[in-house]
Amino acid sequence: MEKKVYYEREGAIGIIMLNDPENSNPINLSVLRGLIDAFKTSAANGDLCVIYGAKGKNFTFGADLKDGFDLITNPGRRSEAAEDLWCWQELTSVMLEHPGVIIVGYHGWIVGGGFEHTLCADIRVAADDTKIMLPELDMGIFFSNASLKILPRIVGEGRAAEMMLMGRVMKAQRALEIGLVNRVCAPEELEGVLKEYASAIASKDSVALKTFKKLFRRAQESSMDDVLLNEYRAMVQTGQSEGARQRIGAFLKMNK
Repeated sequence: MEKKVYYEREGAIGIIMLNDPENSNPINLSVLRGLIDAFKTSAANGDLCVIYGAKGKNFTFGADLKDGFDLITNPGRRSEAAEDLWCWQELTSVMLEHPGVIIVGYHGWIVGGGFEHTLCADIRVAADDTKIMLPELDMGIFFSNASLKILPRIVGEGRAAEMMLMGRVMKAQRALEIGLVNRVCAPEELEGVLKEYASAIASKDSVALKTFKKLFRRAQESSMDDVLLNEYRAMVQTGQSEGARQRIGAFLKMNK
């Protein structure tokens, strides 16, 4: 039986895939655990970049509602239900803590928590058949994965509130217009575009790249004085690295 989440490496690039294509990759507790383990393994392996995608026609319809309904109605599964809900949140923490750059590639439907947990990716690319939907309030449930904080930061409070309150389908081109995704491409081009991004990012100096990942989001929550100080420290750290010496030296040699 194939794993419903798999992880592999191509050099300094990790690849994490949802792998239950016949069922449109439903996310249950087992899948959440698999994703958490995959991102932790990728971080431990020192992947400079991670491509996160899904097999099949759709990225995911989100939470496995059939199993989820049983979790919330079956008294014998209360502890499992609590773990399931918290694993959504833990997944975001693990992804945010990953020292490498995470690139997610959307296609087909991506719904509810299946979309919300990808918001903490660094770059989001969408095939032009992508359809995003947040139906939680229509179902009487709630949002996950720090989407209350991350989504408004990406698209602004007004647009985030509209997406969450209305629960309407958003197509790829509109997502691009509001800055929710970085790029839209044809479905058959998605894999190549993701690898293009990943190869370019993985070619950067590892010390400088990991320093950027660590400080970029922290800067959004910090005071101006703290940002200036952290940038100064990072300039000192990277400027003293062997990678900087080699790369600057090579550049100067090329441009004599």
